[in-house]
Amino acid sequence: MTIHLTAQQHGQRADLFLAKVLPDLTRSAAQKLLEEGRVYREGKPLKKNQRLDIGDQITVVIPDPVPLEAVPQDIPLDVVFEDEDVIVVNKPVGLVVHPAPGHPDGTLVNALLHHCGGSLSGINGVIRPGIVHRIDRDTSGLLIAAKNDTAHLALADQLKDHSLYREYEAVAVGGFKEDTGTVDLPIARHQTDRKRMAVNHMTGKRAVTHWTVLERFSGYTHLQCRLETGRTHQIRVHLAHLGHPVLGDPVYGGVRKGFPELAGQCLHARRLSFLHPRTGERITVESPLPDYFTATLTRCANLQ
Repeated sequence: MTIHLTAQQHGQRADLFLAKVLPDLTRSAAQKLLEEGRVYREGKPLKKNQRLDIGDQITVVIPDPVPLEAVPQDIPLDVVFEDEDVIVVNKPVGLVVHPAPGHPDGTLVNALLHHCGGSLSGINGVIRPGIVHRIDRDTSGLLIAAKNDTAHLALADQLKDHSLYREYEAVAVGGFKEDTGTVDLPIARHQTDRKRMAVNHMTGKRAVTHWTVLERFSGYTHLQCRLETGRTHQIRVHLAHLGHPVLGDPVYGGVRKGFPELAGQCLHARRLSFLHPRTGERITVESPLPDYFTATLTRCANLQ
């Protein structure tokens, strides 16, 4: 691919520049491309510490990825809904959705491959078969997967036009003056920490979260959050930007002291509603709050 530098990118180091303009590329991966001579400026190989100028034309030659293949594993699944086209599961805290560096197996995908006998959509490749949307490892709750490509495409369209309804519950740090509100702020990869996301008005994609107060405690608030869009870490980023991070969130500043039952953020995908890709019928499923969440609510109530 070829990239033309703008005035805002003038003076950036080559490795930092690549990591910013290619959101799926870490800084170390960008450096590796530079070291391998796969990045050129005006036809000449760039070094990772070289500074870039306005009007530079940067050419990046990205090698074909080495395909990984997820294998079936007999991991218990809490199936909430299933037919020949889709499956909805209730994911526990700690379960990674699909294989990735550091988590080569033992994921939800491995469990789905075993449960469905290999009958999953192939649109996302052999490493993420059936996966239409994701839930963070330390977030619990409902996730839908597609068993064939037709269902996958239909569900992906519903994600785009917002007819796939996703509702979460969370415990946030601090108190809210209003009873309801909407956060409409764009989200992009954090400029210096590639594992985080951040509100970014320059490069971010539109992200909208609607929230409603369910219960108020001393120093904490039980919220309902409805996703209009589905950016990575969206609820966590938006609430942290408001100054009310999700309780237990180790990445975005949610304190956890005094809540030993929390292994991660107190965030649960509670309700999911979609149009069935074959029949067009509206299907709505719900997952009760897990034990860690109810224990947290009880502890919050006892703090008053």
